[in-house]
Amino acid sequence: MAPALIFPGQGSQTVGMGKALFDAFAAAREVHEEVDETLKQNLSKLMFEGPEDDLTLTENAQPAIMTASLAVLAVLRAEGGFDLAQKVAFVAGHSLGEYSAHAAAGTFSLADTARLLKTRGTEMQKAVPVGQGAMAALMGLEMDAVEKVAVEAAEGGPAGEVCQPGNDNAPGQIVVSGSAGAVERAIDLAKEAGAKRAVLLPVSAPFHCALMQPAADAMDAALGTVTINAPAVPVIANVTAAPVEDPAEIHRLLVDQVTGMVRWRECVGTLKAQGIADLVEVGSGKVLSGLVRRIDRELSTQNVGTPDEVEAFLGSL
Repeated sequence: MAPALIFPGQGSQTVGMGKALFDAFAAAREVHEEVDETLKQNLSKLMFEGPEDDLTLTENAQPAIMTASLAVLAVLRAEGGFDLAQKVAFVAGHSLGEYSAHAAAGTFSLADTARLLKTRGTEMQKAVPVGQGAMAALMGLEMDAVEKVAVEAAEGGPAGEVCQPGNDNAPGQIVVSGSAGAVERAIDLAKEAGAKRAVLLPVSAPFHCALMQPAADAMDAALGTVTINAPAVPVIANVTAAPVEDPAEIHRLLVDQVTGMVRWRECVGTLKAQGIADLVEVGSGKVLSGLVRRIDRELSTQNVGTPDEVEAFLGSL
């Protein structure tokens, strides 16, 4: 069975990301140049040199992580004749990585993906003033316990506060998202419920919860301005953990994803159920590979982000 490609989400950004590939291959430079020109921003310089605080800003991190991933694919095509439609069975990505997956599969052009992610990052940051939202990782609790904690946390404070599961990353690793006070209550409630650890995450907004509705509305409008093609291979959608190929459904699910939970554990389970045994993480970092090992050790993982990793991957085909 052909492998699946998986694409990382926010948190995988690091200063220097993609620099070695940029220096080694013209195909990578062309991707960076197109994104820089599209966004009218020297995003490549920010990726390579920082400062880290600016790279971490949601509006920069999202297109930057996508650019690093798509540069790898461009190099695979240029150096090894890599044809995604022929060599890959499925693609999937975590949160913003779902956009990278769609760009890889030809759903969106590179320029449109960059613009969409710039909008997505900007609107997610604008949706909730800094300090009013939060996210926390709850370790060692299963989903039913986390859902109960989230409900109690939301109900235990002022009316209208939100707390809900935002990321189901791996067994015993679930992230809750919402109003800052409710999330802080969730940490205490999770510990009382037997969580091994419950910690606030260093994020600037409460992603994947109902507070993101203004950003979802903005993405609905933005997605309406771009061409959405049927992908060359099915994309596993975050919010359904099921394959999607219909352009209208892709639009709807990407809007739902802004406020909905990233069902990453289930996405990986879907890939295995479809017969996938090998997952290849494309781009910066190894976060998803680590999660895959926690989800199912029968699945093999490979990372492709550096020139050496590109050479090893092409040699394995």
